[in-house]
Amino acid sequence: MTYSNLSKIRPKLRTSGNVTGNFGRPKSKAGSSLNDLGGNGNIGIDQDEYLNRLHYAFDNTTDSKLRRFIYTEIRKIHIQRGTW
Repeated sequence: MTYSNLSKIRPKLRTSGNVTGNFGRPKSKAGSSLNDLGGNGNIGIDQDEYLNRLHYAFDNTTDSKLRRFIYTEIRKIHIQRGTW
């Protein structure tokens, strides 16, 4: 019988290395790295202008899906403000 060294090999526990879970890539935090763009956040229209545009679009469209979306957006803004 031949002498084998395989019995002396100990299995290594997976306690070292990167914490993975994203198909071999290191885990990342949720959210987008694009959230930091824009500096002080003043890059678009304010909420009042957005609300005015939503009301205008709601009055001038006949598409039921679009009207439903606009209604839910208007409702979200009013609930957030506490004016609903």
